[in-house]
Amino acid sequence: MPTASRLVAALCLLVIAFLVSGMIIDNGEEGKNYGYFTYVNMILGWVCGWVIMGKRAGRGWTAAINNGLTGVAALVFWGLFVQGTYEMFSQAMRHRFGGPFEALLAIFEIGVEYGEQLLASEILFTLGIGAVLSGILTEIAFRRWR
Repeated sequence: MPTASRLVAALCLLVIAFLVSGMIIDNGEEGKNYGYFTYVNMILGWVCGWVIMGKRAGRGWTAAINNGLTGVAALVFWGLFVQGTYEMFSQAMRHRFGGPFEALLAIFEIGVEYGEQLLASEILFTLGIGAVLSGILTEIAFRRWR
């Protein structure tokens, strides 16, 4: 069921995904083609905000902050997983793996490599402040538009 809190949560995580994706591209390898990286992360942000954060609104201010942190953590997890899976398939098409289990392990290895890029201070700051603000804004939307 569409609610204002789901919409606000989805928009907040979409904006966070857009900002962080831009920071990752700026800090990443020069000359690398990122393709649909930003768009995929924005879609994941929308889905995580709508499904995870939006339905948990209305439980108080402390729960709102925890809700924002949970939503951003889910966004980071799914972003690393989806981008790692995409990169694994690209490498698999170039016959880089000896078998299917090696390819499945590569998803997590690639995800960890991508996760290391998130350890830049400006990205961590953006994720943290964005999580708190998105949780609070989602709670405000729930209380205002029931």
